[in-house]
Amino acid sequence: MNIRVLQHVPHEGPAAIAAWAAERGHALATTRLDRGEPLPAVESFDALVLMGGPMSVHDETAYPWLVAEKRFLEQVLQCDRRVLGVCLGAQLIAAALGRRVYAAPVAEIGWHPVTTLPAAARSRTFAEMPSPMVPFHWHGETFDLPEGALHLAKSEPCPNQAFEIEFDGGPQRGGALALALQFHLEATEESVRAMIEADGAALARVPGAPRPEDLLAKPSLWKANRPLLDDVLDRLMS
Repeated sequence: MNIRVLQHVPHEGPAAIAAWAAERGHALATTRLDRGEPLPAVESFDALVLMGGPMSVHDETAYPWLVAEKRFLEQVLQCDRRVLGVCLGAQLIAAALGRRVYAAPVAEIGWHPVTTLPAAARSRTFAEMPSPMVPFHWHGETFDLPEGALHLAKSEPCPNQAFEIEFDGGPQRGGALALALQFHLEATEESVRAMIEADGAALARVPGAPRPEDLLAKPSLWKANRPLLDDVLDRLMS
């Protein structure tokens, strides 16, 4: 399988997703939108992964490539492709489907529990996910659920943490299958450290945000999340 990653900032790459792809023998290539690299041809990949970033989906003046990316995503969702959106990527999927993206009640930063919902039992990707789980978060916005989406997970401050949506019956019938995760199930020690180095100074301005050193103090959590990521990706890409 050919997997294309769209990356928005230097410090939010595919992290454990790249390790999963290498272990399964999938080809993974990255397009750096922040460097002005052109969007790939839809025919060049089987699956699309949209990574996170500190910008909003609405910041089109500062990041004009967001306009083209959302139009590109609309096109991809009409094709036989698997799509994964992480954090900003999840918000982009919601925006491409005409849903509102807006400020969350509180910024979620750090390791916070997420509860799976009854619809997860009917999901292609989330059917075996534990509840609760404790993934890594770093976001200040959230989204409304697209029409027809399965609502998969929630947290106490942000009810919409994950959704899955199929188009025209999903990949088995020539349509797309998309999974949107507001949290970073792909987080590793290296990826969390990179976020801290790039954006850690902003934590002091966020009420209730943890100290940078606290974000790195729980290595057992990213180790526990790795098999969950592997299972989700195996199901999404099958």
